[in-house]
Amino acid sequence: MFRYYPDLLADPVPRYTSYPTAAQFTDAVGAQALTERLVTLPQDAGISLYLHIPYCHDICWYCGCNTGAATRPRRLATYVDALEQEIAMVASRLGGRRRVTHIAFGGGSPNSLPLVDWVRLNHQLLLCFDTSAAALSVEIDPRRLDRAWIDAMGQIGVSRVNLGVQTFAPHVQKAIGRVQPVDMVEAAVAGLRRVQIDVGFDLMYGLPGQSEADLAETLETSIRLAPSRIALFGYAHMPHLLHRQRRIAQADLPDMAMRFAMATQGHKMLTAAGYRAIGFDHFALPGDPLAQAATSGTLRRNFQGFTEDDSDVLIGLGASAISQFPDLIVQNEKNAGAYRELIAQARLTATRGVRRSTDDQERGRLIERLLCDGSAPSEGIGQTRDLTRFVAMGIARVNDGMIEIRPEAEPYARSVAACFDAYLRPAEGRFSHAV
Repeated sequence: MFRYYPDLLADPVPRYTSYPTAAQFTDAVGAQALTERLVTLPQDAGISLYLHIPYCHDICWYCGCNTGAATRPRRLATYVDALEQEIAMVASRLGGRRRVTHIAFGGGSPNSLPLVDWVRLNHQLLLCFDTSAAALSVEIDPRRLDRAWIDAMGQIGVSRVNLGVQTFAPHVQKAIGRVQPVDMVEAAVAGLRRVQIDVGFDLMYGLPGQSEADLAETLETSIRLAPSRIALFGYAHMPHLLHRQRRIAQADLPDMAMRFAMATQGHKMLTAAGYRAIGFDHFALPGDPLAQAATSGTLRRNFQGFTEDDSDVLIGLGASAISQFPDLIVQNEKNAGAYRELIAQARLTATRGVRRSTDDQERGRLIERLLCDGSAPSEGIGQTRDLTRFVAMGIARVNDGMIEIRPEAEPYARSVAACFDAYLRPAEGRFSHAV
């Protein structure tokens, strides 16, 4: 099984959902750069869309997402109006109804919106893009999921719903401000399967008051409910950046050794139950498209994590959403109010980003393949950190221009990938390890 190297786990490295990472974004790259890419994008290019809904009815204390309280109906309505306008603006700059391969609604909680408004957004996508072959996924809060939402998603053609579960332990749920009984999640799973929608679970370890026994019980319940994929993330405690996390005491959190034991426990239990490990924190049943992509070598990584979406163009819609092109990454205005004001002026809302040089693209491909496949050709790409250290530790090996991460060293894959990050400055401590 996995060996415990506390020094490596404490070493700050990015999650590499992009390269360069958001730490390299500047306000010198924004709406103009995005416009240039949209108007010059080849007509036959496949496009993925991500729509961000930055609202939740109930704000969980652990959450690190860009989200606010969905307590004012007028605020939600004006945001949907703005998002609807942005969809039309982007489609217009693309020059027609472009082919879309994947659509993802995230947040926040998309089902914090009134159902009629969510249906409106889907109708706008249908009007502005060719979505006839698009796979559609939605992140859902099971506490706000009813039969009307389930039936509407089935009729629209949602292929996957990811349920925010986090934990089934009642005392841990109370400690993070997210109480949802097991039978509530069971009912959600049954309802979604009734309309042929695949289900994924988001789970967490390292939560306040959470023991290894608590995690084991959550995993056992999840295995019984058999979602086709599971993401098992480590809680990142950053109360200096996220005020909501100040309700969680540092003293109540598991230490690094226990976090590693929890992550290892999750890996062992889920793989024993038939799930394929995708990286260190994603798991999928063999028939799931994510597992199939991993098997075929077509697995990708973007701001949504590991994905079977192989499109090179991801367009983010909504406040804080990120668009990614081969040579450009840009992020929309984060503040929902300022985002709405820009849309009211008929302006694209990208406010910061980074242009990807040829070297960035080559390093990005290497890092992505290391994380997705565990190996990649590295000839011609200079190292910025000491790779020989990982070779000596038995974590990686290099042979005939290929670098390979040993299967038992998966928890340290990002540390190995960081050897090829031309921007990373280890002493700055800007990033935190997943474990």
